[in-house]
Amino acid sequence: MKPKISLITLSVHDLQRAIRFYREGLGLPEHETDSDEVAFFKMEGAWLSLFPREALSRDIGIADDAPSGFSGITLAHNVASQAAVDQVLEQAVAAGAELIKPGEEVFWGGYSGYFRDPEGHYWEVAYNPFMDLT
Repeated sequence: MKPKISLITLSVHDLQRAIRFYREGLGLPEHETDSDEVAFFKMEGAWLSLFPREALSRDIGIADDAPSGFSGITLAHNVASQAAVDQVLEQAVAAGAELIKPGEEVFWGGYSGYFRDPEGHYWEVAYNPFMDLT
């Protein structure tokens, strides 16, 4: 197996709301598809996919009976400066996200904050002065 993530799929309750958030709110480029049951966004390094929660659990072959709290998964978006962290957090909130933690200096020497998208997925926005993840 290559050490690479090619697609991250988020299960969503409201596909159209999630598409609007990622396409219009965050400005991600949506990949055109013939299906109105899934959405794809081409990103550097990996693609982001949005798939209705019920359909995704059916595709996996599991019951959708997980608690509605934190899933144990976060997504990260790294930027080139502390100011860029704050700008992305502001953009996400303006698009309908909930600010969970404002940008702040963190224990590992970087700067980061968190938002939760309208479907409840947690995103960290971070500046890492030790690794170029941008």
